[in-house]
Parts: sequence; structure tokens; C-alpha cells
Amino acid sequence: MPIEIRMPALSPTMTEGNLARWLKKEGDEIHSGDVLAEIETDKATMEYEAVDEGRLGRIIVPEGAQGIKVNQPIALLLEEGEDEAALGKLTEAAPAAKAPASPPPQPAAAPQPQSAAAPARKPEPPPREVPATAVPFGENGRVFASPLARRMAHHAGIDLAALRGSGPQGRIVKADVEHALAQSETAPAAPRPAVGPAAPPTAAAPVFAKEQVLALAGNPPFTEKPHTAMRRVVARRLAESKQTVPHFYLTVDCAIDELLNVRKRLNAKANTSKISVNDFVIRAAALALRQVPEANASWSDDAILLWQRVDMSVAVALDDGLITPIVHGADQKGLAQIAAEMKDLAERARAGKLKLEEFQGGTFSISNLGMFGIREFAAVINPPQGCILAIGAGEQRPLVKDGQLSVATVMTCTLSCDHRVVDGAVGAQFLAAFKRLIEDPLTMLL
Repeated sequence: MPIEIRMPALSPTMTEGNLARWLKKEGDEIHSGDVLAEIETDKATMEYEAVDEGRLGRIIVPEGAQGIKVNQPIALLLEEGEDEAALGKLTEAAPAAKAPASPPPQPAAAPQPQSAAAPARKPEPPPREVPATAVPFGENGRVFASPLARRMAHHAGIDLAALRGSGPQGRIVKADVEHALAQSETAPAAPRPAVGPAAPPTAAAPVFAKEQVLALAGNPPFTEKPHTAMRRVVARRLAESKQTVPHFYLTVDCAIDELLNVRKRLNAKANTSKISVNDFVIRAAALALRQVPEANASWSDDAILLWQRVDMSVAVALDDGLITPIVHGADQKGLAQIAAEMKDLAERARAGKLKLEEFQGGTFSISNLGMFGIREFAAVINPPQGCILAIGAGEQRPLVKDGQLSVATVMTCTLSCDHRVVDGAVGAQFLAAFKRLIEDPLTMLL
């Protein structure tokens, strides 16, 4: 019987996506690992690799289709020895699986089970059921999984021991983690422990239909900019954060004249990527978290989780939203390495070419709007992280030092804290450590 190729969950927050482009056509031979299509997720455009082998018998969802629900069939794969006649067995189910050319308006309601997304389909077993002999454990109880599957499961909070591997000898591969994500996204949602109790649907911010907005605004002339998947997720995540996370804010001014001098001297000798002020900020924040590890933490219902590694999420502005690529182990990397990684991550983020593990996760965030001339601002926490540091522009200001009035380049930094995780004293200790490093940048080079 033909195998259904389904819309994958390419990130933990993805509930639907757009099928940007088919890279295979009907009749093509498909091998495991072949790139079938390009999928636009809530964060990037990603390649979708085949897991099964066979021949592409039918494309159900055409390229350019939008709003395709996770786990919805998008194509049929004929197994070895099957011909087109086998496709007729699924003719009745195929129309229900087609995605609309544009997503219909979604009501502001609680998430529905998968069956609500395709009511015409009969109940059937989960796709890609694994034989009972495929047990992904070695002799010492070690789970057999590919490195990519391990990273994806780690960032999504999935227990690999609970999965059934479909790779050789029961090895857990990328597709198995994607399948687990798809099931969790389409199943009725439970509150995520890492974020704390979720607000009930009735506590959500008011959502207005377009007609209501027009009526309230008095019907002025307007043009429409349709929501992208990324914008929808950004809106949902920020609303969730402000409703469920008790924010408080701490602000400090940092004199950065010495930092600018050190940066100028380093860049004059550098043969690789130029070091930016933001690279110094990343390095200083990472080292400050080592000095005050209580600030490198997340809330869960059972305990506060103190992270033993500093994975720094750094906000990068895109045309229709933002993304937070991660500098993993930032406290263990020098300025030159941070600069090179951030340049590469930012370029690929704007091109939509980041891998899942490069933007999902992180233990602490930095958002820098100084390059836009913003003096100071308070950023919204990205759950389940406990803090985010907002960086303003460095500008000339009067400064009193040792009783003398002078002029210095000053940068205002504001720390947003989840009060369940970080108390005021801990936040103040982190900012004090950060300020010392920023104002004495040579200490970052030790």
C-alpha cells in the first residue's frame, strides 16, 4: 500500500507550514535522505528529507500551498513493485488531505485534536509504525540515535528512551523525532512544565476580526499584509510570555570608551571577521553567567533548572519577525570565534537556512537595538528562559567620575527577569558582573 508522506514538524513550535517548492516530481525514484521539498516553517525555509524509499506516485499538495497542518498528507510514495493502480485505494482520502491555497481564518479557540483538522479521514494507526523488534537500546542501556536526532530531542524536551527507532537496527533518526513532535503538536495540548502553568484560553489577549478592527478604527484607508507563519508564532509566544511570566526589570549604564578602544586595536590586527560591540556583549554576558550561575536558569513546576552550559540566544531581525540563533557554549569561546559564528548565523538566518538546532533552545537571550539608535528598552522574555538582556545604543553623555564632570560613551542595558526564577538580588549581581566586564574589557581576554 502506498506510503503517505506527511507535513513534518520541523520545529517544536510549528503547527502548520507552507510548501515552498517540490524538488522531486511524480514518477521520480526516491531514496532515503533525498531532499523532497522545501518547507517554510515558523522560523525558516528548511529542506525536507525522505525517510522511506520508493517512487513518488502522487503529489497531493502543490508547491506554493500555505497553511498545511503538521502531519497532513502531502504526497504518496509507491513502494517497490507497486504501480499507479495502488493509488486508487486512497482516492477517497486524498481530497481531505489537500491544503487550501491560503489558510482560512482561524478562530481564537483552544487547540483541537488532529481529527478536527481533517474530519473526513477515518481513524488510522500512526504513520511509520515500527516493528516490535526495533528496540533502540544497546547492551549498556544506551539509546541508539543519530547525533541530529539527539540534538533535536534535547531542544524539544523529548525523552529518546520513549521513542521507537525506524533506522537500521532500531536506530532513532531525525524522522522519528519529527513524528513525535507532530503527534505532540496535533494532540490536545497540556501545559508545558518548563514554562509553568499556561493561562486558560479565556485569559488570552482579545483577538479582533478584521471587520471589528476596521469598525473600531473608523474605516480609514488601508492595505493588507497577510500573516506569515513566523509572525503568528511570534505573536503567540510573546502573548504567552507576558501572560504567564512575571517580568521585572533592572537597568544599568555602562561606560564603553575603553571597550571601543580595545575593539579598534583588535580589529586593526584581525585577519578574519571584525569584532562588533555585540560580540563583546555576548562574551561579557556569558562570563557574567559563569560568575552568577543562578541567572542562567529556567522555571519548571517541579524545580528551578540551573543550566550547566551557557547557550546564548541572540536576536536577529528579519523582514517579518525575528529569530534567535544560538552561540552554544559562549563562555568557552573567544571574541574572534564569537564574531565569526555570529556573522555566519546572522547571514544564514536572513537567508532562512538555519538548522533546527541552531535556533531552538538556548539558556539566556540578548536583544540589541543599539544599531537603530534606541537608547534603552525592555525586552520580552523568551520562555522557558529566565532572562533576556536588552542593549541600547552607545552615546555621548555627561558622566561624573571621582567628583569630576566628564563626557563618556554610555550604553544602557536592561535585564528582564522571570521573578519565579531570578530574584532582584540575583539579577542585580548579574548586571554588576556584566558591567565590570564591559567597562574593563581586557578581563574578557584572560
